[in-house]
Amino acid sequence: MTAAGTAVAGDIFTAEDFRVRALTRSWHPEADEFGDYHLNPDVTEDLRAMTLHDAAVLVPVIDRPGQPSVLLTQRTMKLRTHSGQVAFPGGRIDPEDGTAEIAAIRECGEETGIGPEHIEIVGRLPDYIAGSGFRISPVLSVVKPDFEIRPNPAEVDAVFEVPLSFLMDEANHGRGSRVVSGHVRNYFEMPYGDWYIWGVTAGIIRLMYERLYS
Repeated sequence: MTAAGTAVAGDIFTAEDFRVRALTRSWHPEADEFGDYHLNPDVTEDLRAMTLHDAAVLVPVIDRPGQPSVLLTQRTMKLRTHSGQVAFPGGRIDPEDGTAEIAAIRECGEETGIGPEHIEIVGRLPDYIAGSGFRISPVLSVVKPDFEIRPNPAEVDAVFEVPLSFLMDEANHGRGSRVVSGHVRNYFEMPYGDWYIWGVTAGIIRLMYERLYS
């Protein structure tokens, strides 16, 4: 294992293979939701009883020749929720958006500068219920690599990429825990180099692994 962890090589990890998996396996109306309670069954009822705000994130798989990667951001410390954390581009679904897909594309443009002309929507994962009070729709996409990153300094401190093969290797899916309001809360964690991917973002990555690659 390297300092960044392990990565799985092979033809399975191509943008075209991801596209096919996403189109055929990612979502269907009967799919169960996923969420922070996946590793914390004792809070399931509390989460289900919350008034949830609808949000969407874009899961951007960059069609890099030889090794597709997943684009992530680091949120600024100024934000009210999940400040300083690694995240997918995304945010609340505004009434004028109409769909999670439109919201995810809009948020990606606002946060990273990647416009809709670069983005192909290929699927949607089941909703992810976050303990912070959001029902998140993860929108899967393949992104053409000829974009220019223009981070929004009000929301994003950094934009970086992680190989898809690394994230879809279960060996890199660790588990961490911390005490929140007197209770131990468990979560997935996927450290990669200098980046610490954990919590909701790692949970959505785990959901993508379980739906598409397990």
